[in-house]
Amino acid sequence: MKELKRALIVFGILVVITGVIYPLTVTGIAQLTMSHRANGSLIAVNGNIVGSELIGQQWTSPKYFHGRPSANNYDASSSGGTNLGPSNPNLEKTVAERIAKVRSENGLAADATVPADLVTASASGLDPDISPESALLQVQRVAAARGLVPSAVENLVTVNTRKPFLGIWGQSRVNVLELNMALDKLSETH
Repeated sequence: MKELKRALIVFGILVVITGVIYPLTVTGIAQLTMSHRANGSLIAVNGNIVGSELIGQQWTSPKYFHGRPSANNYDASSSGGTNLGPSNPNLEKTVAERIAKVRSENGLAADATVPADLVTASASGLDPDISPESALLQVQRVAAARGLVPSAVENLVTVNTRKPFLGIWGQSRVNVLELNMALDKLSETH
Protein backbone atom coordinates (compact mmCIF):
# COMPACT_ATOMS: atom_id res chain seq x y z
CA MET A 1 0.00 0.00 0.00
CA LYS A 2 2.87 2.32 0.86
CA GLU A 3 4.40 1.86 -2.60
CA LEU A 4 1.05 2.40 -4.32
CA LYS A 5 0.65 5.65 -2.41
CA ARG A 6 4.15 6.80 -3.49
CA ALA A 7 3.45 5.79 -7.08
CA LEU A 8 0.20 7.79 -7.10
CA ILE A 9 1.98 10.84 -5.66
CA VAL A 10 4.74 10.63 -8.29
CA PHE A 11 2.11 10.11 -10.98
CA GLY A 12 0.18 13.16 -9.75
CA ILE A 13 3.32 15.31 -9.74
CA LEU A 14 4.21 14.18 -13.28
CA VAL A 15 0.68 14.92 -14.51
CA VAL A 16 0.83 18.42 -13.05
CA ILE A 17 4.30 19.09 -14.47
CA THR A 18 3.78 17.61 -17.94
CA GLY A 19 0.06 18.32 -18.28
CA VAL A 20 -0.17 21.81 -16.77
CA ILE A 21 3.11 23.56 -15.95
CA TYR A 22 5.04 22.59 -19.10
CA PRO A 23 2.25 23.45 -21.62
CA LEU A 24 1.53 26.78 -19.87
CA THR A 25 5.23 27.66 -19.84
CA VAL A 26 5.73 26.83 -23.52
CA THR A 27 2.53 28.67 -24.49
CA GLY A 28 3.57 31.71 -22.44
CA ILE A 29 7.03 31.81 -24.01
CA ALA A 30 5.55 31.45 -27.51
CA GLN A 31 3.04 34.24 -26.89
CA LEU A 32 5.79 36.54 -25.60
CA THR A 33 8.40 35.81 -28.25
CA MET A 34 6.41 35.02 -31.40
CA SER A 35 2.71 35.62 -30.87
CA HIS A 36 1.91 35.98 -34.61
CA ARG A 37 3.27 32.50 -35.33
CA ALA A 38 1.90 31.00 -32.11
CA ASN A 39 -1.59 32.15 -33.10
CA GLY A 40 -1.54 30.53 -36.54
CA SER A 41 0.19 33.21 -38.66
CA LEU A 42 -3.21 34.67 -39.48
CA ILE A 43 -3.49 37.48 -42.04
CA ALA A 44 -6.16 40.15 -41.62
CA VAL A 45 -7.39 42.80 -44.04
CA ASN A 46 -9.38 45.67 -42.55
CA GLY A 47 -9.79 43.68 -39.34
CA ASN A 48 -11.13 40.57 -41.10
CA ILE A 49 -9.09 37.38 -41.14
CA VAL A 50 -8.58 36.30 -44.77
CA GLY A 51 -6.30 33.34 -44.22
CA SER A 52 -3.03 32.08 -42.83
CA GLU A 53 0.50 32.34 -44.18
CA LEU A 54 0.77 28.61 -43.56
CA ILE A 55 -2.31 27.17 -45.27
CA GLY A 56 -3.04 27.32 -48.99
CA GLN A 57 -6.41 28.37 -50.38
CA GLN A 58 -8.39 27.69 -53.53
CA TRP A 59 -7.99 30.44 -56.15
CA THR A 60 -10.00 30.02 -59.35
CA SER A 61 -10.57 33.53 -60.70
CA PRO A 62 -8.32 34.52 -63.62
CA LYS A 63 -7.68 37.77 -61.69
CA TYR A 64 -5.65 35.88 -59.09
CA PHE A 65 -2.56 33.71 -59.00
CA HIS A 66 -3.41 30.07 -58.48
CA GLY A 67 -1.61 27.87 -55.95
CA ARG A 68 -0.83 24.21 -55.79
CA PRO A 69 -3.65 21.71 -56.19
CA SER A 70 -4.95 20.13 -53.01
CA ALA A 71 -5.87 16.50 -52.48
CA ASN A 72 -8.26 17.54 -49.70
CA ASN A 73 -9.83 20.82 -50.93
CA TYR A 74 -7.53 22.86 -48.65
CA ASP A 75 -9.26 21.47 -45.55
CA ALA A 76 -6.80 22.06 -42.68
CA SER A 77 -8.61 19.53 -40.51
CA SER A 78 -7.98 16.81 -43.10
CA SER A 79 -4.38 17.34 -44.12
CA GLY A 80 -2.86 14.76 -46.43
CA GLY A 81 -1.90 13.81 -49.94
CA THR A 82 -3.30 11.29 -52.37
CA ASN A 83 -0.63 8.67 -51.64
CA LEU A 84 -0.66 7.73 -55.33
CA GLY A 85 2.69 6.57 -56.68
CA PRO A 86 4.28 8.16 -59.77
CA SER A 87 3.30 5.22 -61.97
CA ASN A 88 -0.33 5.15 -60.83
CA PRO A 89 -2.63 5.65 -63.85
CA ASN A 90 -5.03 7.81 -61.82
CA LEU A 91 -2.23 10.18 -60.86
CA GLU A 92 -0.94 10.29 -64.44
CA LYS A 93 -4.43 11.12 -65.71
CA THR A 94 -5.02 13.81 -63.06
CA VAL A 95 -1.65 15.46 -63.72
CA ALA A 96 -2.21 15.39 -67.49
CA GLU A 97 -5.62 17.07 -67.00
CA ARG A 98 -4.09 19.71 -64.74
CA ILE A 99 -1.30 20.41 -67.22
CA ALA A 100 -3.86 20.90 -70.00
CA LYS A 101 -5.89 23.23 -67.75
CA VAL A 102 -2.85 25.34 -66.79
CA ARG A 103 -1.83 25.63 -70.45
CA SER A 104 -5.36 26.58 -71.48
CA GLU A 105 -5.92 29.13 -68.68
CA ASN A 106 -2.60 30.83 -69.32
CA GLY A 107 -2.61 30.76 -73.13
CA LEU A 108 0.41 28.48 -73.38
CA ALA A 109 1.41 26.30 -76.31
CA ALA A 110 0.32 22.66 -76.20
CA ASP A 111 3.93 21.59 -75.58
CA ALA A 112 4.86 24.35 -73.09
CA THR A 113 6.58 23.20 -69.91
CA VAL A 114 4.45 23.54 -66.79
CA PRO A 115 6.16 23.57 -63.36
CA ALA A 116 5.39 20.48 -61.30
CA ASP A 117 4.10 22.46 -58.33
CA LEU A 118 1.17 23.80 -60.38
CA VAL A 119 -0.06 20.30 -61.21
CA THR A 120 0.87 18.12 -58.23
CA ALA A 121 -0.49 18.37 -54.70
CA SER A 122 1.91 18.66 -51.79
CA ALA A 123 2.11 15.94 -49.15
CA SER A 124 -0.13 17.95 -46.83
CA GLY A 125 -2.47 19.27 -49.53
CA LEU A 126 -2.17 22.66 -47.83
CA ASP A 127 1.03 24.17 -49.27
CA PRO A 128 0.60 27.98 -49.35
CA ASP A 129 3.60 28.58 -51.64
CA ILE A 130 4.47 28.12 -55.28
CA SER A 131 7.76 28.46 -57.07
CA PRO A 132 8.64 31.81 -58.65
CA GLU A 133 8.49 30.02 -62.02
CA SER A 134 4.89 29.01 -61.37
CA ALA A 135 3.98 32.57 -60.44
CA LEU A 136 5.75 34.06 -63.47
CA LEU A 137 3.93 31.62 -65.76
CA GLN A 138 0.63 33.21 -64.61
CA VAL A 139 1.66 36.87 -64.98
CA GLN A 140 0.19 37.41 -68.47
CA ARG A 141 -3.20 35.95 -67.51
CA VAL A 142 -3.47 37.93 -64.27
CA ALA A 143 -2.32 41.19 -65.88
CA ALA A 144 -4.79 40.81 -68.75
CA ALA A 145 -7.69 39.93 -66.43
CA ARG A 146 -7.01 43.04 -64.33
CA GLY A 147 -6.02 45.40 -67.12
CA LEU A 148 -2.54 45.85 -65.65
CA VAL A 149 0.84 46.12 -67.31
CA PRO A 150 2.53 42.69 -67.18
CA SER A 151 5.82 44.20 -65.97
CA ALA A 152 4.07 45.63 -62.88
CA VAL A 153 2.59 42.22 -62.06
CA GLU A 154 5.94 40.54 -62.69
CA ASN A 155 7.55 43.03 -60.31
CA LEU A 156 5.03 41.98 -57.63
CA VAL A 157 6.16 38.38 -58.05
CA THR A 158 9.79 39.43 -57.65
CA VAL A 159 9.07 41.54 -54.56
CA ASN A 160 7.04 38.71 -52.97
CA THR A 161 9.60 35.99 -53.64
CA ARG A 162 11.14 34.62 -50.47
CA LYS A 163 14.71 33.44 -50.84
CA PRO A 164 16.15 30.28 -49.25
CA PHE A 165 16.92 30.58 -45.53
CA LEU A 166 20.41 32.07 -45.14
CA GLY A 167 20.70 31.78 -48.91
CA ILE A 168 21.30 28.02 -48.79
CA TRP A 169 18.44 26.10 -47.13
CA GLY A 170 15.21 25.53 -48.97
CA GLN A 171 14.05 26.96 -52.26
CA SER A 172 12.80 30.31 -53.44
CA ARG A 173 9.04 30.49 -53.05
CA VAL A 174 6.06 32.82 -53.32
CA ASN A 175 3.22 32.81 -50.81
CA VAL A 176 0.08 32.88 -52.98
CA LEU A 177 -2.18 34.61 -50.43
CA GLU A 178 0.33 37.40 -49.81
CA LEU A 179 0.94 37.80 -53.55
CA ASN A 180 -2.78 38.04 -54.27
CA MET A 181 -3.22 40.58 -51.47
CA ALA A 182 -0.41 42.69 -52.97
CA LEU A 183 -2.11 42.31 -56.35
CA ASP A 184 -5.36 43.67 -54.91
CA LYS A 185 -3.49 46.67 -53.50
CA LEU A 186 -1.82 47.29 -56.86
CA SER A 187 -5.19 47.12 -58.62
CA GLU A 188 -6.65 49.69 -56.19
CA THR A 189 -3.99 52.22 -57.16
CA HIS A 190 -4.41 51.76 -60.92
